Amino acid sequence: MAYRNPAPTVDIIIELIDKPHRPIILIERHNEPLGWAIPGGFVDYGESVEVAARREAEEEIGLKIELIEQLLVYSDPSRDPRQHTISVVFLATAKGEPVAGDDAKGVGVFEPWKIPVNLCFDHDRVLRDYLRYRDYGIHPRLG
Repeated sequence: MAYRNPAPTVDIIIELIDKPHRPIILIERHNEPLGWAIPGGFVDYGESVEVAARREAEEEIGLKIELIEQLLVYSDPSRDPRQHTISVVFLATAKGEPVAGDDAKGVGVFEPWKIPVNLCFDHDRVLRDYLRYRDYGIHPRLG
């Protein structure tokens, strides 16, 4: 019998600490599903999630990041239409100007009140959880 396992991924909510209001970086995806997304991607075999987060940030937006903390793990089987993924979501900071790279069609810097509505995956939920945590100190609940 063949076993199927979810794929481990990381997503990194990156605040630009050298800009007013500490805006976040989103990428416009070049591949399906199209739309805006939190930078991130698949964890390579033999790689820790922390190393994967730093690598994905550098590949997708060209910036070195400082990981601050984990927000939550998101594992709804329908979160990614391509396959079942489990994402470890990190909060991070960076300085500088992001540049689209890897599979990013574009990159955007958004204040929390200007986040686009055409978000991919479950990133609307992830960003809603992040904003509640950032603005009110309410940590997202499991489940």
